[in-house]
Amino acid sequence: MTPLDRRTEVEIVEVAPRDGFQPIGPFIPTATKVEFVRRLHAAGLRRIEIGSFVSASAVPQMADTPDVLDAVRDRPGLLSQLLVPTEKRGADALAARAPMVAYVLSVSEAHNRNNVRRTPTESAEDYERFAARVPAEIPLRLSLATSFDCPFSGRVETAEVLALLDRLVPVRPEAEICLCDTTGRAVPDQMRRLFGEAMTRFPEVRHWAMHGHDTYGLGLANVFAAFEEGVRVFDAAAGGLGGCPFAPGATGNVATEDVVWMFERMGIATGVDIEALRRIAEDAAALPGAQSGGRVRDALRSRPELCAA
Repeated sequence: MTPLDRRTEVEIVEVAPRDGFQPIGPFIPTATKVEFVRRLHAAGLRRIEIGSFVSASAVPQMADTPDVLDAVRDRPGLLSQLLVPTEKRGADALAARAPMVAYVLSVSEAHNRNNVRRTPTESAEDYERFAARVPAEIPLRLSLATSFDCPFSGRVETAEVLALLDRLVPVRPEAEICLCDTTGRAVPDQMRRLFGEAMTRFPEVRHWAMHGHDTYGLGLANVFAAFEEGVRVFDAAAGGLGGCPFAPGATGNVATEDVVWMFERMGIATGVDIEALRRIAEDAAALPGAQSGGRVRDALRSRPELCAA
């Protein structure tokens, strides 16, 4: 991954094909998923989390991830990111020649047990084993779910996150670290405090990312708060799709079109065609069983001339 200009650019990681699609009940045909990835890439999104290697019984929507990966593998300029929750699933992703892997574990013990039936310490040990087998040329992300709040035990203290990072950052210092607001209950001052302390404590980490949900309407405010602390990589989902099956009550991710609109209006380049993205977001929100969110696509639908504003 090439470091971005910290003054003028941000990188948006499109996660609708994974985080947005995974809670949808009716199975989305593989061809439909592939077409969404292709359209998102054509709109200017260069890194897309196209799926996950997980238990098909736990998350049946992701059962065809290897097929989606094979279908989009050769698109020039596309970095396909694959999420894995264990070393075993990570090995499956590596065997499938995943271009980038995001290993996820939860800071909260209650959420981690609910997700992978392990304590955070056990998952940390698992990450250490997995990171050791990831080739140096494959970009690795470490995503810390429930960095701000847990759906079962409430607010997560900054000290808990930093303690986990104390152990995990040295394992692979070049890995991108993503702090995740899994429930959407984080608030901007909390966002700034955690990222500020983490970035000060771990100056060797060159790439920080933020993953947020919009459960309480604060998704975009939290993105801006993280940006002010120096974060330049943001997860978002077209149409505001999402809702974690292991985080009861959490609604969709912050909408990609909202994030793009905000940054472009601020004069910060995203490389994304907002009108093309709006059309994709409309189609994503219309998927049977989808839980959508966001505001910008409705505004642009009524005033399409604003796409160029």
